[in-house]
Amino acid sequence: MDDHGSLIMRLTYCISFIVVNIGGVKQVLYGDVLNRYPDTRLAELVDCSLKSSEETSLLCDDYDPDTGEFYFDRDPEAFKCIIEMYYYGEIHMKKGICPICFMKEMEFWKIDSDFLDECCKSHLKEVEDELAEIAEKVKTILVDREGDPSAGGWQRFQMCLWRLMEKPESSLPAHIIAIASFIFILVSSVVMCIGTIPELQVEDSEGKLTDNPTLEVIETVCIGWFTIEYILRLISSPNKIKFVLSFMNIIDFMAIMPFFVVLILTSFGAGVMELANVQQAVQALRIMRIARIFKLARHSSGLQTLTSALKSSFKELGLLLMYMGVGVFLFSALGYTMEQNHPDTLFTSIPQSFWWAVITMTTVGYGDVYPKTTLGRCNAAISFLCGVIAIALPIHPIINNFVMFYNKQQVLETAAKHEIELMALRSGKKDRPGTHKHFCLAGVWDNTARSCHSDIHLLTEEPQGSSRHLTHSLEARFGNMSND
Repeated sequence: MDDHGSLIMRLTYCISFIVVNIGGVKQVLYGDVLNRYPDTRLAELVDCSLKSSEETSLLCDDYDPDTGEFYFDRDPEAFKCIIEMYYYGEIHMKKGICPICFMKEMEFWKIDSDFLDECCKSHLKEVEDELAEIAEKVKTILVDREGDPSAGGWQRFQMCLWRLMEKPESSLPAHIIAIASFIFILVSSVVMCIGTIPELQVEDSEGKLTDNPTLEVIETVCIGWFTIEYILRLISSPNKIKFVLSFMNIIDFMAIMPFFVVLILTSFGAGVMELANVQQAVQALRIMRIARIFKLARHSSGLQTLTSALKSSFKELGLLLMYMGVGVFLFSALGYTMEQNHPDTLFTSIPQSFWWAVITMTTVGYGDVYPKTTLGRCNAAISFLCGVIAIALPIHPIINNFVMFYNKQQVLETAAKHEIELMALRSGKKDRPGTHKHFCLAGVWDNTARSCHSDIHLLTEEPQGSSRHLTHSLEARFGNMSND
């Protein structure tokens, strides 16, 4: 009787089923499985026989009472992932499905995001961060193009000057200024180098070699350009404190500051310049002029990407320095111990042996310090083999970080430009009230078999407007992601 009763119960459960049509794909789902999560939309469909037609229509896109089939205009591939929750208690996103769209599918089926697997949640967070970056780039491009129409006269002039000095892609004059700045950087760097050639220097009244007057004139013109450029950028900057504390702007200041300090010291007269401390300070300030070469990073996206990759690789670089530090200390101590009994030893102390250990582990090998005993040579062989291994270990992660940042930068720029084109296309059209269009921009980069997709939704219910309206609509669409 017990077996017979359980058989009847299972048959009763099997009779309770629903037929759903998801984007043209028909599936039969049983009520005992769906009722495991009674708050979901599919579980509510099981009891539709007890509901009115109006209530049923709210749960699906269409319903055929003759066949008892529920129709949904949804993604069938995403639904395959959704239905896994009823059997396994968790959801995994399949490769190729946009995470943002999948979250909307889960919201439609009334499934909480907690059922999403942890690896999929991390993927979703990456896409949300990418969307926030794209939104920020889009808003920046819109402001750079037309500015804020509500701004006053000085603010408009300030923004126009800022675009002229900081945004080479905003206009032809801005592009010309960027090229001129790049040329001045190259010329000043070349002049600084060739000015140290003795044949090009001239003798002063005391017979000492000084800089060539012609090269000094060129140097003065370049410094004048850098100074004017820095002042104009500072005046037009929306945030003066952030501008001054920016790393690249600190480099710009260091590139022009030595010239004016030397000029001020020279103005005090020859008596001041003859002081040894002043001469050493002037020499140090002249050496600081090499900082201007870093100004090239302002005009090179590749150098900026390299900087970002190195910032993200601090852990790998720290491991490299730790490996090298341990190896230098170990092999220098061993080298000193093995060589100290040799009459012509070059290893006079362990700190002096650090230099030999560094050039050996980095496989440079100047040959100024070298072991003369058999054990010392064996120690040297082991040290450079360990050095090769220590240097090679973190190289691959650093290269991967560079490739990832570079590809990500290209994807974000392409997605932002695509978004601007779509918004411009929308602003030039008139759509029917209440219509809604969906655009999906997929930016994909591969890194160790990993892909990331971005999904941007453009709403078209709003009326046409200027860039200010487009910026506001962007803030409404992406503001929540930026806050996260």
